[in-house]
Amino acid sequence: MSENPNEFAGEEAVDDIEAATFEEFDHQYDDEKRVETPLEEINMDVILDVPVTIAMEIGRAQINIRNLLQLNQGSVVELDRFAGEPLDVLVNGTLIAHGEVVVVNDKFGIRLTEVISPSERVKRLA
Repeated sequence: MSENPNEFAGEEAVDDIEAATFEEFDHQYDDEKRVETPLEEINMDVILDVPVTIAMEIGRAQINIRNLLQLNQGSVVELDRFAGEPLDVLVNGTLIAHGEVVVVNDKFGIRLTEVISPSERVKRLA
């Protein structure tokens, strides 16, 4: 083993090594008080282009594999919703709104009838 602490694994000592410097980051909260930054001050631009999956759910049904394999064209699967009941609007699997089906220029769409508040969404996760 070498006597020189600047030598590493038998290589020559390097004299032009500098300490790394790091840029300071803006904190979202005060480290001492742990006070969160108000939502108005958070820069939302960084997430606006993140893709999410939005799904409209008419209803659900649970059937066994035997009945699933017997489904043919024209088969009817009974769902857990009544006719005229609002659809669920899910974003990445999380319920965010309810709506109704509309037709616009020969295409289906959803008119939102109720948007779930963020606090209510958190309650539903528990």
